[in-house]
Amino acid sequence: MNTAAGRIDAWLAELAGQRRQSAHTIAAYRRDLALLVELAGAAALDAIESHHIRRFVAQLHARGLSGRSLARVLSAWRGFYRWLGLRGEAPQNPVAGIRPPKSPKALPRALSPDEANALLEPTGDALLDLRDQAIFELFYSSGLRLAELDGIDVNCLADVAAGEIRVLGKRGKTRIVPVGAKAREAIAAWAARRGELVTAANADETALFLGRNGRRLSVRTIQSRLKRRALLLGLPTHVHPHMLRHSFASHVLQSSGDLRAVQEMLGHASIASTQVYTHLDFQHLAKVYDAAHPRAKKRKE
Repeated sequence: MNTAAGRIDAWLAELAGQRRQSAHTIAAYRRDLALLVELAGAAALDAIESHHIRRFVAQLHARGLSGRSLARVLSAWRGFYRWLGLRGEAPQNPVAGIRPPKSPKALPRALSPDEANALLEPTGDALLDLRDQAIFELFYSSGLRLAELDGIDVNCLADVAAGEIRVLGKRGKTRIVPVGAKAREAIAAWAARRGELVTAANADETALFLGRNGRRLSVRTIQSRLKRRALLLGLPTHVHPHMLRHSFASHVLQSSGDLRAVQEMLGHASIASTQVYTHLDFQHLAKVYDAAHPRAKKRKE
């Protein structure tokens, strides 16, 4: 427990158990802390001081890590040292007050409506084609995160038929989002043939989306299948699940102008996240504010 690895394992276990951080977040923190151990070398972690952290940040920046990536790394390190301090295992938090170098904000790219329609054009009625179609339609229909979609179970089908789905989002928060007609049709087509992958050995599998082995589809497989379809269609950019989520948000917002509704559907805790996500210009934000805020509305004469 007194080793660096033991301390890291204990902190991550607490984050996973008590704070309900997702497996993806825990894996990212583990990678970030592995960098700390690597850069510290032979030095004990409780002997690290602020000037060491500044040097580590400079080294990582020289390796090509962006300001945004470094901010995440520093956040993990800061949280780890805070935890050590509360346990009396570190004399100070050497990461306190350390800021990453600034880098320009790179807003995620959305597909155009035409590109989205091309991507979602059915490719056939083979079993895996039907599964992929249901996955991609659901991404675009409901703006789900990759982990949210991967965690969906087959017992959702009644809700989907009724036009909605319940998903487990970040920090264990549940939300209900609408499911469009095209996605409902695609999911029904897949569900009708899902049993072809079920055997006595995997009959207990609860996942809606299955791999060839009849078990829950991995996130890496979902990513690679989406990338493969986009490449086959000749789309001009690397398409990934988060791009479909961003496309959903952008297209719904462009059509409705309802920033708050998009925030709810995306599961953003802060509307500021939605503003960045949807690359709204200031004039549009001002219109939303003027229409929504009680103190901004003009009094009727």
